[in-house]
Amino acid sequence: MIAHIRGQILTKSPSAVVIDCNGVGYELSISVTTYTDIGDPGTEARLHVHTHVREDALLLFGFADPTEKRLFEKLLTISGIGPKLAITVLSGISSDRLITAIRSADHATLTRIPGIGKKTAERVVLELKDKLDDLATSAASSSPSKPSLGAAADDVLSALVNLGYPRPIAQKAVETAAKDPAAAIDFERLFRASMSAIR
Repeated sequence: MIAHIRGQILTKSPSAVVIDCNGVGYELSISVTTYTDIGDPGTEARLHVHTHVREDALLLFGFADPTEKRLFEKLLTISGIGPKLAITVLSGISSDRLITAIRSADHATLTRIPGIGKKTAERVVLELKDKLDDLATSAASSSPSKPSLGAAADDVLSALVNLGYPRPIAQKAVETAAKDPAAAIDFERLFRASMSAIR
């Protein structure tokens, strides 16, 4: 079983990455969060790996953060959640927000995640609510919140999330656009630049 991989990134997309390890290219499904955390093609990546074995396939799922991997594996224990849905869930919300939503039985937040309906949200809360204490601690220590880029940036980030963009992608776009000091303090300019960065 493959548990960890280190190598050069050959290609990457918001849903998958190919890592070259000594001449062998391994394709791993990833979340949007991991996509934004790892480098660009040509740089080295280190990923924690979950190996999923089926009768007809051997699938690899990669995670930049060990907490995200453990949360993924917790989600797999729930009836009705397979690896593809679990990775979709982790792409729709950050690990710390997901843990908080589960522990506080916040069904409204959970049902806003693509692929999670009311019944699935209820099952997630019922089965995981009391099993995340160790994850909550590690998430707090391993994922410090990023400092605010300013009021305009916060407003633009909120607007992009409300438009349906996954928060990690929106955050990266705003950070990229905010490198222009003139745009960073003007909501409209920053919003347009952030939209361009996403596209």
